[in-house]
Amino acid sequence: MRPRERVLAAVEHRPVDRVPIDFGGHRSSGIMAIAYARLKRHLGISSGDVYVYDVIQQLAIVEPPVLDELGVDTVEMGRGFCLEPADWRDWTLPDGTPCKVPAYVHLERRGDDWYLLSDRGTPVGLQKKGCLYFDQIHFPLAPRAIEDDDFADLEEALDEVMWSVPHPGAHLPLDAAGLAEMARRAAALRASTDRAVVALFGGNLFEMGQMLYGMERYLAELALHPEDCVRLSEALTRVHLAKLEKWLGAIGPHVDVVLFGDDLGGQRGPLISPATYRRVFAPFHRTMWRRAKERAGVKVQLHSCGGIEPLLGDFVEMGLDAVNPVQTSARGMEPATLKSRHGDRLCFWGGGCDTHRVLPSGTPEEVAGHVRQQGAVMARGSGFVFQQVHNVMADVPPENVVAMLRAAAGLTGS
Repeated sequence: MRPRERVLAAVEHRPVDRVPIDFGGHRSSGIMAIAYARLKRHLGISSGDVYVYDVIQQLAIVEPPVLDELGVDTVEMGRGFCLEPADWRDWTLPDGTPCKVPAYVHLERRGDDWYLLSDRGTPVGLQKKGCLYFDQIHFPLAPRAIEDDDFADLEEALDEVMWSVPHPGAHLPLDAAGLAEMARRAAALRASTDRAVVALFGGNLFEMGQMLYGMERYLAELALHPEDCVRLSEALTRVHLAKLEKWLGAIGPHVDVVLFGDDLGGQRGPLISPATYRRVFAPFHRTMWRRAKERAGVKVQLHSCGGIEPLLGDFVEMGLDAVNPVQTSARGMEPATLKSRHGDRLCFWGGGCDTHRVLPSGTPEEVAGHVRQQGAVMARGSGFVFQQVHNVMADVPPENVVAMLRAAAGLTGS
């Protein structure tokens, strides 16, 4: 099977020749740039620079020679953008490794710290000396009372959220010229590869409330003013849908999977009750997911960390095709439980290797054995795309990354 065919077959629970592999196909299946530089050296790949396409998490572009060497079946749509040297500028990772960052990203050094600025010049993120990524420091709606707000300036507020700093492909404006360029580059990428193309949209609701107000404040608002939180979800969905229509009109024919995001779980289960999810967020998730499928005929995937098993049945009924990163160490997320309860209706795009304890600390042999053990359950009956549980962190030995992906390449889809 060809990579795109393999991925789509797995999502549709059809037989596959082997389990498809995602490594760097989206912003939660990749590798931090510090670890990526070591991985390239380990593989003997000396060509190219280290390109940090996600400055917040400091994730590296996984280049074609690495994708080929490790048998990866996916590619993120952003790889079709920022292809010229002028699109990048020099920067230095926290360990001293030289790298490139997108030229459109606004970074400012103040003393020993780095600040990430919005297009308006607002400091929205901070990387303190010794830290490996940026933390959000600006919450644009925090000074306001949610119950008195008409959200008239919501789009402007969203531009002042750290996580709205775009990745390549999302940096183009959604005007006629930007959409035409987006369509041209997405089409060129698809023509250049037989890998499944994953496009990152976002459409966050629960998380966006936290990004606008701060997490503690927004969780309190859900308890104190749930109807106002519904109004916020409605307003956010209007903004998201308007962008989704334009965006999919440009790139829809050239991509296979559209990725939405909303972290709904913690280590011990959902961060909110299923009842709250169904009241405040589910109707709006359903609207966006179904519209994406109607508009472009794509598969729809949700990124949601943590113990979200109590919500998976809802996701299926709402039209979701796949979920990542499948945090199998969280409560209720054991592979056997997931497959027995939901494996015939939902594709698990992840859960292939524990990045918390096994990948950073095990020997290569232990990592490979763990991957085979996870895969023996997750791949049963298809409906499984291999990725590790979230991004490979900076301290993971390259030998373990290779052991993980080599073992994954040996997983059958039976």
